Amino acid sequence: MAVDEQPPGQLKAGAIGFFDALVIGINSTSPAYSLAAVIGAMTAAAGVYAPGILLASFVPMLLIASAFFYLNKVDQDCGTTFSWVTRAMGPWAGWLGGWAITMTGVLVIGSLADTGVAFGLRGVGLDDLADNMLVRQVLTVLLILGMTLMCVVGTEGSAKLQNLLIVLQVVFLLVFAAVALYRVYADTSSLDSIKPSLSWLNAFGAGGPALTAGLLLGVFAYWGWESAVNLTEETENSASAPGRAAIWSTVILLVTYLSVGIAIVAYAGTAFLAENAEEEEYIFPLLATEVLGSWDWIVYFAVATAAVASTQTTIIPASRTALSMARRKALPQRFGNVHARYKTPDVSTWWVAGIAIVWYLVINQISENAAFDSLTALGLLIAFYYSLTGIACAVYYRHHLLESAKNFLLIGVGPVVGSLLLVWLLFEAIRDQADPENSYSGVSWFGLGPPLVIGIVIFATGVVVMFVWRVVSPVFWNEQSSVVDPDVVHSEEF
Repeated sequence: MAVDEQPPGQLKAGAIGFFDALVIGINSTSPAYSLAAVIGAMTAAAGVYAPGILLASFVPMLLIASAFFYLNKVDQDCGTTFSWVTRAMGPWAGWLGGWAITMTGVLVIGSLADTGVAFGLRGVGLDDLADNMLVRQVLTVLLILGMTLMCVVGTEGSAKLQNLLIVLQVVFLLVFAAVALYRVYADTSSLDSIKPSLSWLNAFGAGGPALTAGLLLGVFAYWGWESAVNLTEETENSASAPGRAAIWSTVILLVTYLSVGIAIVAYAGTAFLAENAEEEEYIFPLLATEVLGSWDWIVYFAVATAAVASTQTTIIPASRTALSMARRKALPQRFGNVHARYKTPDVSTWWVAGIAIVWYLVINQISENAAFDSLTALGLLIAFYYSLTGIACAVYYRHHLLESAKNFLLIGVGPVVGSLLLVWLLFEAIRDQADPENSYSGVSWFGLGPPLVIGIVIFATGVVVMFVWRVVSPVFWNEQSSVVDPDVVHSEEF
């Protein structure tokens, strides 16, 4: 059957290729935004070992990416974690994994769009408008609506836009890093620069508490690469290309983060970064003029393009997970609607955008710090569904783990170790955020830090919705856990 003759309800097969999926995976992490958001706090915690923390954070991401690769080979479902965990561990765990993915999009889309608007305005010299909260919020909502429309109109158009944005973002970042390192070695840095050393890559040099704090930030920095796999039903060679794109996304992010991270620490020195750690993504603008002078607009546009690109790509996993859940009767059927012309999940996409807009407007009415607290809560959800996926991989393949060293290490040991690392980080984050003083707001919500309260409320809401839907439509909960089809594992394509 030709692509344009697909049955109703099917996503558009073959809409994008491996490179498009790779770009979307990279852009979903918003490299410039993510690095700017974590490098100050990471340096405050770990000093010159911040690049080493970025290297160490890569390890659990790569191990979980391996789980995504092998699970996608046997189940090309756009719901990814939801579908895989359901098959391996049953409907209850699968539903909660799908809920976590969908809610991460709701929490972060508004913040990404807001950052894109703010940095875009500053890049063209409109600082007064960037500081006007009403103007910024209106433009943010319009940007979310525009990016959502792009997602609905078609995956091909979205991929072309992403290709352009990643080129601009990477070029801007590399120019910044190259100039910063040149000035360090030329002794023309305007700050207390430090010559880079290989010892910076030793994450354990930071010490126990600093390592833990840094790794929590690192997980946030790498999060998002799995968007490539959420497009599996729309990607050519869907059994392997999306999974390979996810793995290569993490590798490319590692190289980018290490290059730019080393350049930042070397140019600015640890004291400057630690003093400005609370500035979050504004670390880059603070350094832009120092490094590039009148060319500082390059850095503004690097962060702006990163945030705009990620605004769009973050909608993808949330909307396609909702689509997958609806097709399995785990959510109302209307969320499974696919646009007759564009072959995209239009209803779930608009719902995700709508809820994200409401969350953005409400949380910003509380305070800007509350908005940052909601982003911190992301780490809890990320660690939860990534760890579920790693465990599901080993469980789903359990009858085949001892058939070869590759299966044992890449499908079993690797994903489980990655999951255990993330579970450890999850508990560390919960313990840390239980203290209100560790939040951006520094205030107490019910005796706890706001990020932990937000995480608990989101999880509890999910449990309530799950039980209600279990009563209203029990079909999904009749599904039984299973193991991977041996014929697929032993096929030539595997």
